[in-house]
Amino acid sequence: MKKEATYYEVLNNGRVRCTLCPHNCVIGEGKLGICGTRTTESGKLYTKIYGEVSALAMDPIEKKPLYHFYPGTSILSIGTVGCSFKCQFCQNYHISMNPDYPTDYYSPETIVEMALERNSIGVAYTYSEPLIWYEYIYDLSVLAREHGLKNVFVTNGYINQEPLLELLKYADAFNVDLKSFNNEFYRKIVGGKLEPVKETIREISRWENIMLEVTTLIIPGYNDSDEEIDRLTDFLASLSPDIPYHLSAYFPMYKFTAPPTPVEKLEHLKKLAEKKLNYVYLGNVSGPSNTYCPRCGALLIERYGYFVKKVNLKDGKCVKCGASIPVFE
Repeated sequence: MKKEATYYEVLNNGRVRCTLCPHNCVIGEGKLGICGTRTTESGKLYTKIYGEVSALAMDPIEKKPLYHFYPGTSILSIGTVGCSFKCQFCQNYHISMNPDYPTDYYSPETIVEMALERNSIGVAYTYSEPLIWYEYIYDLSVLAREHGLKNVFVTNGYINQEPLLELLKYADAFNVDLKSFNNEFYRKIVGGKLEPVKETIREISRWENIMLEVTTLIIPGYNDSDEEIDRLTDFLASLSPDIPYHLSAYFPMYKFTAPPTPVEKLEHLKKLAEKKLNYVYLGNVSGPSNTYCPRCGALLIERYGYFVKKVNLKDGKCVKCGASIPVFE
């Protein structure tokens, strides 16, 4: 469904500038922006994907991944097509790199009804990049909030500050994909810039009512050096050492043929990250991924795959020592 975009500026000669994300694309009549989903018609900017859903499922909240947000619950998850980045290693390239991938239209009212019928804790905007779906996710977030549902965003974080601030009013949780801490990696392999993603993370971290978690897909030879992870975790720790951080294993996909991430490398980087962050997890690997109290070491949440059990956690506190734990429950 086509709908006029919220954030753009009218230029001359029938062109407009999209101001949703830091690309700030200048789009001529009948042309598309970088995301492949926004076009100019008669001097106005339109989104082509309002309500267009490419994937829909009930998922464990841990799959997002969110480990500190209502552990053990399930959430209705939806995605669209297109992306503001062109990651050469994209794990969902069949929908993110193909704006013509088949979709079905779902109104915001229909999605809210489905979430309520399925006893979902809310709606997760995921699979492809949700921020390019801005007009739809904003309308849906407002409606979901009115019905007591949570709004969860799994995103690359590439958005300008004005639209971000509006969306944060209705957000409950974010997992931001911090792909690297090297601007050259972003420029050459992702097709974007690092600093706007850092600014998104900074802004979300200021909102005490929003759970923020961060993920990095570790690609051998590209973003897996000790020095880079050291700088990345310095940045996160400067905001809060309590930000949960996920180190995920990469597997060859799309245009990338680098070998899969060795588990030993992930374990090494986890130990490095734990010097500065209290909650570090491994993703895309088998085995437990538990949460422990950073003060006394007590097991708080036991996880194995999508089996989740709260052990010594009650009302956001460690039962053993009383330490406050940043978990929404």
